Amino acid sequence: MGSTRLPGKSLMPLAGAPLLQRLLERVRRCRAVDVIVVATTGKAEDDALADLARACGVEVFRGSENDLVDRYLEAARAFDVELVARLPADNPVPEPAEIDRIVGYHRTGAAAFSSNLAQVFGNGYPDGLGAEVFDRTSLEEVWRTATDPRDREHPHLNFFDYGSQQPRSPRYSVGTVECPGAFRRPDLVLDVNTREQYNFLARLYADLYPGNPQFHVTDVIRWYDETWRPSRAAGAGAVGR
Repeated sequence: MGSTRLPGKSLMPLAGAPLLQRLLERVRRCRAVDVIVVATTGKAEDDALADLARACGVEVFRGSENDLVDRYLEAARAFDVELVARLPADNPVPEPAEIDRIVGYHRTGAAAFSSNLAQVFGNGYPDGLGAEVFDRTSLEEVWRTATDPRDREHPHLNFFDYGSQQPRSPRYSVGTVECPGAFRRPDLVLDVNTREQYNFLARLYADLYPGNPQFHVTDVIRWYDETWRPSRAAGAGAVGR
């Protein structure tokens, strides 16, 4: 709730329900996930997130505000899980089958850090569609060794830098899966960091959700190309990174 760029974004409405609720509706359709945990802070302003998570039938863990390495590790310990699939709670259009796919890939042991959350090594994924996956043992090692506050706040930076597309340490191999051709659209950004991005996703939900609450990413792409981009060309505004 304390986002500096868009305060309160987790409870902002999408098709009549809070953003977090819409995200959880989609994540609950994953087949490879044993337990869903909303990991938030212990601050009073985040009580509303904890209450909403429980109302949606998922677990809650409350921990450090800025040390997310610690928050994720303690949540994993609290629920006795060995594998963590991390999904940022400002990505309201995750695709359940693609989360299952990256979890399945990670379970082969091919990488210490597996991600299809966004572009990784040219995999072609839209930004905000999948998840990051790592073992609890790797997280425990990072917890012991990471000292930079930025690395503590952004767990993925201990493994991979999306900006440079480079692994951060030879200790941790990085892997991904190729995005299916039907929705290979790395130009598409499906997360909410700004008011403009929220307006974009609010319009998407308003147009797609009433007719099909389980809309697929291919529906998103069709809507984007046939409805949103023409409206941009007509001067209705744009959404950028």
